[in-house]
Amino acid sequence: MDFDFTWLLWGLPLAFALGWGASRLDLRQWRMESRQAPKAYFRGLNHLLNEQQDQAIDAFIEAVQGDPDTAELHFALGNLFRRRGDYDRAVRVHEHLLSRADLGRKDRDRAQHALALDFLKAGLLDRAEAALHKLEGSAFEGEALLALLGIYERSRDWPQAKQIAQRLEDAEQGSFATRLAHYLCEEAELAQRNGDSAQALRLLEEAVQRAPQLARGWMALSAHKAQAGDAVGAFEALLRLNQHAPQGLPLAARAMADLARQTGRQAEAVALLQASHERAPSIDITEALASLSADNEVVRNHYLAHLEREPSLVITAQWLAGETLSSATAQARVQKALEQASAPLRRYRCAACGFEARQHFWQCPGCQAWDSYPARRVEEL
Repeated sequence: MDFDFTWLLWGLPLAFALGWGASRLDLRQWRMESRQAPKAYFRGLNHLLNEQQDQAIDAFIEAVQGDPDTAELHFALGNLFRRRGDYDRAVRVHEHLLSRADLGRKDRDRAQHALALDFLKAGLLDRAEAALHKLEGSAFEGEALLALLGIYERSRDWPQAKQIAQRLEDAEQGSFATRLAHYLCEEAELAQRNGDSAQALRLLEEAVQRAPQLARGWMALSAHKAQAGDAVGAFEALLRLNQHAPQGLPLAARAMADLARQTGRQAEAVALLQASHERAPSIDITEALASLSADNEVVRNHYLAHLEREPSLVITAQWLAGETLSSATAQARVQKALEQASAPLRRYRCAACGFEARQHFWQCPGCQAWDSYPARRVEEL
């Protein structure tokens, strides 16, 4: 049977027309989707600028669904989840990014860093630590080491903290000598509690060598020697404190007065404390000077000398305690009122977060900052 070429002549144009129509439909659909994705993205950006995180998240989810291959949208969505405290969803977004085989090395490191931050914000320190270690050798290594340092400080893993701080210092990320000295002092306290006095002494000597400008090392070394019965060595350590870290002398003034009495070096201590007081009046130094004198008139003169240099409710209450007013009842009431009014002024205040405490902290219990507590009371700031 002969083949009829007429059908071929009709079929070719028809197939071409159908193909062209299908392509136009696909092109129109692609254009519609591509228009919708940027619109959703810009809506999300607008909500974000207006601090409307929930609406921004909904818009970015819509944009991600329209363009699932865009890594930037995933990063934006994951960061929004983390900022809102929705850590589970943030983790899922960043883990999804890491599972993509087409993700470049730069974006993979970025996703790994974001995942570590998710775990860190969620308080999952073990998983955060593991995620941060995977960033070694990447562009995020410095940030990862700082985050690891924070983890080890929070968990009080001082040997690991020392190792990370040393790596940061070797990488010229800043000076960590003072921080390392704090870690050594923490280890010394632990060794002392465990009964290893020799190890504690070795750690404290290393601390003052590494950071002589840190008052804590000299104070801890002095307290260690005093506990061991070496009052002379303890007093000498505080003399070294005044030499290398004079700003910390108010914290050690009372201990210096006690050691001066034990070693018979009151005159030396008085001269040193008075010189410090002349440079900058201090409540603690004035009280230490008063404690070194048995003469009430000399004590009162110390208080008056402080008040001439700097008004102080705390010192006024101390001075009034040694005075005798015409009415004993009135004096007791005035004394009590002054003590109540001055009690909050005797506290220490963190310069970083404002947390106040009756005792001085080397690391703020509120914001975890080191050396954020000045050596002076609230009234003196």
